[in-house]
Amino acid sequence: MSGRQDITNKKIILSFAAKTILCRLRQNEYEGYIVGGTVRDSLLGIIPHDYDVATSASPQTVLKIFDDFTILKTGIKHGTVTVLINGEPIEVTTFRHDGNYIDGRHPESVSFTKTLLEDLKRRDFTVNAIAYSEESGIIDPFGGKNDLKKRILRTVGDPEERFSEDALRILRAIRFASVYGFKIEENTKKSIFELSGKLNALSAERIFSELKQIITGKNAEEVLLEYPYVISRILPELQDCIGFDQHTPYHKYDVYTHSVKALSACPADTITRLAALLHDCGKPQTFEIKNGVGHFYSHSAVSTEKAQQALVRLKADNVTKNAVVKLVKYHDAKIIDETEKSVKRWMNKLSSELFLKLIDLMIADNTAKTEESKKRLQKYKNIKEIIKSVIEKDECFSLRQLKINGNDLISLGIPKGKRVGKALSFLLDKVIEDECENEKNALLECALKNKL
Repeated sequence: MSGRQDITNKKIILSFAAKTILCRLRQNEYEGYIVGGTVRDSLLGIIPHDYDVATSASPQTVLKIFDDFTILKTGIKHGTVTVLINGEPIEVTTFRHDGNYIDGRHPESVSFTKTLLEDLKRRDFTVNAIAYSEESGIIDPFGGKNDLKKRILRTVGDPEERFSEDALRILRAIRFASVYGFKIEENTKKSIFELSGKLNALSAERIFSELKQIITGKNAEEVLLEYPYVISRILPELQDCIGFDQHTPYHKYDVYTHSVKALSACPADTITRLAALLHDCGKPQTFEIKNGVGHFYSHSAVSTEKAQQALVRLKADNVTKNAVVKLVKYHDAKIIDETEKSVKRWMNKLSSELFLKLIDLMIADNTAKTEESKKRLQKYKNIKEIIKSVIEKDECFSLRQLKINGNDLISLGIPKGKRVGKALSFLLDKVIEDECENEKNALLECALKNKL
């Protein structure tokens, strides 16, 4: 969605648990409001997945009011108590005012306040500083509802102050722009550029969590192209790519822009899009120009090393890290044969899931080049169809699918150890080449015939 949106008739949908919390607070003569993302998403027509409640009741009072429910006290020193109602967790937080932010991330202290306004003042963006209760309706002291209509993101108060308090808000702003399609208001944008150096103080885990959402957002391309130097703060491997002219007839964009265009052409999954963003990050270090044409010999090897370095630094999980590194490594591999045999070998090498992602990356990579390169697209689309066919027909392409195992070969007299593994690989090759049926007796006969 883009442009203005009619949110005047959108209803705030409350779960049974959220209604129970608000009702019981009111019965005990305390204020209670749904706040933050729940209200924002409801006004945008998005079904909320969780609820946050702000209340005038102290944490100790909340404990007493809800003592007949399971309560988690993990956030109580910051004024938050989690109440479980029918298995649904509701975070109930006392109206509070944050103290000084001494580390650019967390307040030194929090103090409780009696007014909702003081609580909303401390929040990051106007669209997140809206409250709601069934009695009071929408409470919007900072114009967040109007900003939602206009799809504008601005901070509550001075943006420099908000971002200096907590640098994570810089990435949150970019994430909201990517996921929701918001345009960041000019003063807010200016402070993002000026204070992006503060991102270096954030934990790797926080950065990676935001980055994954930024790159998979519906507006990822526009945001990444608008904030390249902010992105390169958290991914310095991309810094030299920004504006780097490739000087080839196959490319019409600089390295960074090409990578972002490729990312946008990928399915919106974290692994494929991360690989697209990093697949050419080694190009500036491998650039050579001959007869006026640019060449990037072994750039995939350098890109692989830099991608590994980036994902280790960001503390990516091993599944994501290993998959992205493999995709970067093979993104320009020469897959010549559009045959089932060739495809099965690649599926065995990478797994069917990862090979599909590789083909998606190759399609996206060529989509983001000149018309000359787009001639390859049909070939990759044909390969993708073959992959799907192999999967649908449940054809054998990996050792685990063989209708025989190591013990079967040992029973033939093949000694334990490496020889068994080599024999299984030989038999798999025969199956892929259609020289042996994937059936136990046929495989045993093939083993004996070839004196494995």
